[in-house]
Amino acid sequence: MGDMKLVVCTPRSLPRDKWVEAAANAARVNPNNLPVGAKPDDVAVAGGEKLALDIRKYWGRQGVQLTVGFLGTFGPDLRAKIVSHMNAWNRTAKVSFVEATSDPQVRIARMDATEAPPGMDGYWSYVGTDILSIPKNEPTMNLEAFTMTTPDSEFYRVVRHETGHTLGFPHEHMRKQLVERLDRAKVIQDFRRTQGWTEQQVIDQVLTPLEESSLLGTPTADASSIMCYQIPGRLTLDGQPIPGGVDIDASDHDFVSHLYPK
Repeated sequence: MGDMKLVVCTPRSLPRDKWVEAAANAARVNPNNLPVGAKPDDVAVAGGEKLALDIRKYWGRQGVQLTVGFLGTFGPDLRAKIVSHMNAWNRTAKVSFVEATSDPQVRIARMDATEAPPGMDGYWSYVGTDILSIPKNEPTMNLEAFTMTTPDSEFYRVVRHETGHTLGFPHEHMRKQLVERLDRAKVIQDFRRTQGWTEQQVIDQVLTPLEESSLLGTPTADASSIMCYQIPGRLTLDGQPIPGGVDIDASDHDFVSHLYPK
């Protein structure tokens, strides 16, 4: 486990000037995204930016039916395979992704470091209803190197993980229960060495716990969730690895079935 490959997806964060707009979208699509006692109009008044940080990004109990488009050259077999793995979430939940060429809501690119704006290469997705705030000529998800020769295990591990972000799920390993298990200094050193991240990127993406009050999640953190990084024991305080997810696990399927019930 010492040199196991780490999942290094980075959920995209909207620029600050879009926070209030995105919060308003989230509240419009699903009023239950608002904190208890808040009203949709609250995000448009003074202090709305602060409230925006506490608003969830789920699509609502009516389910998720989103269209998918591809930016750049994707063969029909690859497009079909990606969409099929996105729809793996519908085994227990009302979730549907359908390819469309006209005005797709989810837009998938394969930008690498030679063509992407700084920080936009690699593997990532905007989270949940945030995709509604992305210009329609820009991607909402990136699958940098995926081709038909990519191992099936990576379609299970990466495509399903990024789709989880599109459904509104943050990274499971950033829940306080798992962050507290990490050796902070070792994690910073390792991610800087292996991923080329800055210290602040490691702090933001691995070491800063999510605000539990803003989550709709399982009662305890699921270290085998598809939304969880694999983190080797050499980076934990107790020497025990956080296994991470290689596919949607039973807990993921149970949770999504309650969030988006059939």
